[in-house]
Amino acid sequence: MKCSKCIKKLCYIGKNCGKDIIKELLEEYYKKENLKITKVSSYIEATYYMKKTRLEEIIEFCKLMDYKKIGIAFCIGLENEAKILDEILSQHFDVYSVCCKVCGIDKDILKLKKINNNNKEAMCNPIGQAKILNEIRTDLNIIVGLCIGHDILFQKYSNAPTTTFIVKDRVLSHNPAGALYSKYYLKKLKNLKS
Repeated sequence: MKCSKCIKKLCYIGKNCGKDIIKELLEEYYKKENLKITKVSSYIEATYYMKKTRLEEIIEFCKLMDYKKIGIAFCIGLENEAKILDEILSQHFDVYSVCCKVCGIDKDILKLKKINNNNKEAMCNPIGQAKILNEIRTDLNIIVGLCIGHDILFQKYSNAPTTTFIVKDRVLSHNPAGALYSKYYLKKLKNLKS
C-alpha cells in the first residue's frame, strides 16, 4: 500500500483499494473492548470535531469508556507538563504518574551511551514505567514526552491501552510535525544521505 501517494482517497467514501480483509477486520472490531473504543472514538470525532483540544478529548474519551485509573508515563524533561496534566486529570480520575528515571538504573550497567561521560547518569526505564502502571492496573496510560524507542518499549510492555499526549522533540518544542511545515527542515530532511 502507498496510501500517502494516492490522490483520490476513494476509501473515504467506501472504496476498498487493498486486500480483501474486511471480514477479518470486522471480527476484530466486533470484539467487546475494540467495539467500545471504536464507538467512543467515532462519537468524540463526530461530536467535538474542531471544538475540543486533544486534552479535552482524552478526558471525554476516558469518561465515556468508564476509565477510573489513568497512568502518566513521562519524561523527566517534561515534569512540569506532567504535573499540570496530573492536576487536570485528577479532577476526574485517579491518576498515577511514573517518571522515566524510575528505579535510578545506572547507564553503565548496560553500557549505554551517556550525554556526559564525566557524570553518573540514570537510564530511562520505560519497561519499569509500564510494569509499575501494570501493577496499579491502570485503565489507560498516557505518554508525555518519552524519547523515541522509549515510547515504543513502554507501549510494548503496557497492559493498558496507551495514547500519546506529548511527543518528544527537543529541537521543535515537542511539535515534531513542525519539521513537515518548515521549508528549512523539509529541505534539510530531503537532502539527508544515509
